[in-house]
Amino acid sequence: MGLKVIGAGFGRTGTLSLKLALERLGFDKCYHMMEMPLVPHHIEVWRAAAAGQNVDWETLFSGYQAAVDWPSCNFWRQQLKAFPDAKVILTRRDAEQWYASVMHTIWLSSEQGRMDLADADQHGSVESQAQDRIKMVYEVIWDGVFGMRMENKRHVINCFERHNQEVINSVPRGKLLVIEPGDGWAPLCEFLEVDVPENDYPRINSTEDFQKRVLGTAMASGESH
Repeated sequence: MGLKVIGAGFGRTGTLSLKLALERLGFDKCYHMMEMPLVPHHIEVWRAAAAGQNVDWETLFSGYQAAVDWPSCNFWRQQLKAFPDAKVILTRRDAEQWYASVMHTIWLSSEQGRMDLADADQHGSVESQAQDRIKMVYEVIWDGVFGMRMENKRHVINCFERHNQEVINSVPRGKLLVIEPGDGWAPLCEFLEVDVPENDYPRINSTEDFQKRVLGTAMASGESH
């Protein structure tokens, strides 16, 4: 069957909300970083992709109609080549707000996870799967996209803006939708040629939600997903 929708937007641009929206519209299932615990055997595939090795995208996405968020969004070009009939959705948001959201959520969580694993490793209690997942996140995202320069705000924002512009410049007209948090159902449903649901567009995983759920804190003020 293959992917029908390819999400090219970086994490923290509304990707989890988009995942739920797509599934509600019938594009079920939708791949997202949150799927990783359910498919741990995919970790090595993503690490191979980050290393420039060939990936069997049909096999990787077997059972999925859509894919959004990291790690998938890094490989939108390869996926579009593998699934030429798919449509591409680029989620984006204000770059300054995006950077603040990343630094207070997934980057903070990754660093905390890495330190926890290092401590556990010293005591011989670390799980190999957890190690592999952390390695994948750093290889695909923090090193692979940003060169481990996350404290350099200008550099990270440049990477974000360059990625977005490359998608806009490269995807053929008519196959790309660019959306931002708050756009709601209308542009998405028109692009995918489906009816607009009666219920509200999902809006979950704000910065505050993430910190409460993942980090056990409420440090920030609810930036968007």
